[in-house]
Amino acid sequence: MSAVTYQAAGVDIAAGSRAVELMKDAVRATYGSEVLLGIGAFGGLFDAASLRSMAAPALVASTDGVGTKTKIASALGRYDTIGHDIVNHCVNDILVQGARPLFFLDYIASSRLDPEMVATVVRGAAAACQAAGCALLGGETAEMPGVYAPGEFDLVGTIVGVVDRSQLIDGSTIRPGDVVIGLASSGLHTNGFSLARRVFEGWDLHAAPSELGQPLGKALLAPHRSYLAEIQRLRVAGVAIKGLAHITGGGLIDNPPRILPAGTAIHLHRGRWPIPPLFQLIQRAGQIDDAEMAHVFNLGLGMLIVTAPQQAAAALHALGEGWLVGEVVAGERECVVSNE
Repeated sequence: MSAVTYQAAGVDIAAGSRAVELMKDAVRATYGSEVLLGIGAFGGLFDAASLRSMAAPALVASTDGVGTKTKIASALGRYDTIGHDIVNHCVNDILVQGARPLFFLDYIASSRLDPEMVATVVRGAAAACQAAGCALLGGETAEMPGVYAPGEFDLVGTIVGVVDRSQLIDGSTIRPGDVVIGLASSGLHTNGFSLARRVFEGWDLHAAPSELGQPLGKALLAPHRSYLAEIQRLRVAGVAIKGLAHITGGGLIDNPPRILPAGTAIHLHRGRWPIPPLFQLIQRAGQIDDAEMAHVFNLGLGMLIVTAPQQAAAALHALGEGWLVGEVVAGERECVVSNE
């Protein structure tokens, strides 16, 4: 038997080094003075001295992935948006508790490492980190032949942020009579793609359905939106935010109850915000009922804000966008979406 090499077994170490070389400038552009060690180190090192200015700093962390949205990116050979997806998803997940991001780490795994593809994904993540004031502190690229099918990849991110405990948003003050403001999503964000792909199986992703006015693939790859700037505007305006719900997996049914105290529920009125054409197309093409749509997709609402009714006008003015989409009612931690 002849000698077996790691490359012959399916892992190309040189490709990993090439990927790091291609992405390092974009990653380093996210570093502020707090980053003591970043790319190339065994562990990222972040100076936490600035947290001493807070009375009671609490760290908030989250890990998530972009799911099967990666299959749309692979099918189109387009990887410039999906890095934005994972960063903004994670930013929003800690934002709902009032945290600002400190640093982010990414994980990309595939059957065969494509340095240019990996670098494109990471450059997108770095751009999103810069926009959020967050350091891309490190990450991992894993080449795993036999685990991932050829041409497929997975993308995961971990974020760590901080909030002063006096500014923590935990939903505990939510009461019946409070109002719910919805902020527009930019598309499917990073959830519901398994169903969307099933609906559009066999469709030409490059074709532009009349309902969309753009290629189907482009609409599906629209980057997950960050709501960091909008929530900061509310705080500057002095609006008391009682609760925030990021609409991710589980759609409008499962996510809002996660922030509700006992004895409360949320009632959303489907006619109070416009359902974007992409969701209408999915529902029509898949013959999906309203209940299933609301349980899978965000239906055009990426973030819900709960505030007192007397602050609704100030909140909408500070935001410059959004709709009064519902209210808090007596109930037991559920969200009802009606067609009223």
